[in-house]
Amino acid sequence: MKQPRKIKSRRLARRLGIHFTVQFFAIWVSVLIAVFVCAFAIFYFTAKDQLRSDLPDEVLSSLSLEAIINPDSVELPETWKKQLQSMGYWLQILNEQGTVVYSANVPQGVPIRYSAIDLLRIDKDRKWEEYEVESLYEEFSGVRSLYLLGRVDEENQKLERWFRQYAAQGKIGTETGLKELDAETRRQDASLHIFDSSGKVVQRAGINSDTSKTYAALELAANRLKPAASKVKYSSFYDEQSGYTWLLESPRTDSIAPEQPLLRTIVIVSSLVGGFILLLALGLAAWHGYRYGGPLLLFMRGFERMGRGEYEQVFTEKEQRRIFRKNGRFRSQYKLYREVIDGFSDMAERLAEARTERLRLERSREEWMAGISHDLRTPLSAVQGYGHLLESGQFQWSEQELLDMGTTIREKSSYMLELLQDFSLTFELQNHTPGEKLEPLELNEFVRRAVLRYVNDPTWSDVTFDFEESDASIRILANTKWFQRLLDNLISNAVKHNAPGTAIEISVGFEKGNAVVRVRDDGVGMDEETKTRLFDRYYRGTSTDENVDGSGLGMSIARAVVNAHLGTISVESRLGAGTCISLTFPAL
Repeated sequence: MKQPRKIKSRRLARRLGIHFTVQFFAIWVSVLIAVFVCAFAIFYFTAKDQLRSDLPDEVLSSLSLEAIINPDSVELPETWKKQLQSMGYWLQILNEQGTVVYSANVPQGVPIRYSAIDLLRIDKDRKWEEYEVESLYEEFSGVRSLYLLGRVDEENQKLERWFRQYAAQGKIGTETGLKELDAETRRQDASLHIFDSSGKVVQRAGINSDTSKTYAALELAANRLKPAASKVKYSSFYDEQSGYTWLLESPRTDSIAPEQPLLRTIVIVSSLVGGFILLLALGLAAWHGYRYGGPLLLFMRGFERMGRGEYEQVFTEKEQRRIFRKNGRFRSQYKLYREVIDGFSDMAERLAEARTERLRLERSREEWMAGISHDLRTPLSAVQGYGHLLESGQFQWSEQELLDMGTTIREKSSYMLELLQDFSLTFELQNHTPGEKLEPLELNEFVRRAVLRYVNDPTWSDVTFDFEESDASIRILANTKWFQRLLDNLISNAVKHNAPGTAIEISVGFEKGNAVVRVRDDGVGMDEETKTRLFDRYYRGTSTDENVDGSGLGMSIARAVVNAHLGTISVESRLGAGTCISLTFPAL
């Protein structure tokens, strides 16, 4: 039986581990990139929404993300200058010494270097002269910098100018002034409300004539902090002496939301990369389903065939073309499972061999039973017949007749015993693999002792035996019981099938590194038909004595024994020129 191929489980486990680790890592990277793209997109649109509000602190927060700060220089996308200009802002970025290293849209009169006191006053008042200034301190990689974002609040300046021009004790002092302010605010599609310290409207001008209007506690604060959510814009001026507050309500003009070029580029590239990775992941998922599903379906179909007993072709020709290339190598889809497929094929071959062996054993057993029943019938009939005659008591037997009957019963019993031994040995040889149950054997001594048994047997006195041994010791692997039976069959056949006085020579020697045993006689020889069919079971040669008993198994047993010893047997013979049977075995 074919030896099963050894599957290197460690190598297979290592390769599977690496394979699925790489896949897991790829999936992890894909998920990480997808999360990064989503987070960056959320951040981008959130920042864009913040910029839409045009609040200085939110503008600075978004702007600082795209600024690349060096100790003596700053890199910022050029589009920021246009965006800041459209929003009415100017920008300065200061280094650690207070020197401006970057500026955009800065009007005349704004300094290019600030002292510590200047920056302290700006931080406290949030103003520099007529400009409202928002500051942002940043330290990154050991480089410290300060952002100054300023603009003129024209609405507040307008309120201050109106207050100086028309106010008397905190209110509009004259009817003429009230009419002028009413006309001017109407032209701007705005309205002016003057509140006392309790929050009640005491005067108004412009499009809204409702003097009873009030504001919720958080309405004005929400408008300032979240201006993008409101359609109007509020500007206020408070007079500390009178306690009156002037509130200008004007429509908010929709402006284009500022763009963030670097973030937008990152989002676009990340989205493209994320989309590509998503498509790639879907493709890989489909490919993995095909790659891992294909072999599993293949194995399932193989198991179905094995369940039906189709061991000879577990994989069809079409499936084999799917598994193997024309050069016999595995295709990439099945390369990961090559040890499994090899083991699967080996298992199928072993099962096929086991079934063949089982069928052979059953056939051998049937032949053995049929042979026994057939060959024992004749001698048993003779023994049974004599037994009935002796048991009946109807006849008187002479002493010679009783002697003849006993001789016949003994011969038939011996024949049956020999026949049973032959059948048992034949069955044993058929059911063992050549090379099993063999041990080292010294050939010269073993054959010499076998020949001496015949030389010392008085019943073989009319035959001449000669033994020629090898000069050197010869050792082979042999089963002593089987080898003894082989020699007995050959020598006894040479005696039984030849006339008295035949000379039989047995020799042992070396030829081409092999051990050779020859049994030669100078008897009647054999014709070509007998030589051709000599090793057939139950065949008795036509040139032999018809009165000689035998099972017809002797030479078939001899060949089976030789095969079991991994040797060969050959015969040379001619009618009237004797017979030579040669046995060749691998020598140790």
